[in-house]
Amino acid sequence: MAPSNVEPIHGRAALAILKLLSRQSLMTLAVNRPDGRPHAATLGYMNDGLNLYFITATDSEKAANIQADPRVGIAIRGDAEEGEAVGVSIDGRAAILTDMAEIEHVLGLILERAPEISPWAPGLGQTVVFKVIPETIEAVAVIDSRSHAQTYSIGDTEAVMAEVSYEPSAVARLF
Repeated sequence: MAPSNVEPIHGRAALAILKLLSRQSLMTLAVNRPDGRPHAATLGYMNDGLNLYFITATDSEKAANIQADPRVGIAIRGDAEEGEAVGVSIDGRAAILTDMAEIEHVLGLILERAPEISPWAPGLGQTVVFKVIPETIEAVAVIDSRSHAQTYSIGDTEAVMAEVSYEPSAVARLF
């Protein structure tokens, strides 16, 4: 059942979430096993706007589980100033990328932002790139030493990002 406080994402919230996503590199990914039990793993990610990308072994449990059921949950935690996003929980769908131009774009982002990472470990041809498209994002901010959360529906991530001018040093308050 969807939370009652879901609202369409707006530019200020997208900016706060983008600032958090761009400052972090690890996420906890939860997927469904065939028997319904959850499988959670912490792994590196790269974001391009609100979309997230990760690379995993072709024969990994994550890859098999996602191909059977593309629904995923993601949690990312970071540090922030008062009122900024300190964590997000994302519900979305994941799919293996097959478009070589998009794969090359993601690899370019990895090499630009994290040149110390070898994106193809364990080896070229033994890994796949997944794209996670968020459907809802619950963002948490700390205000006056208390957590405040708001859940946003995302819709078209490209349209959302077209309305946001991202400046990494900008103050990006959720509330």
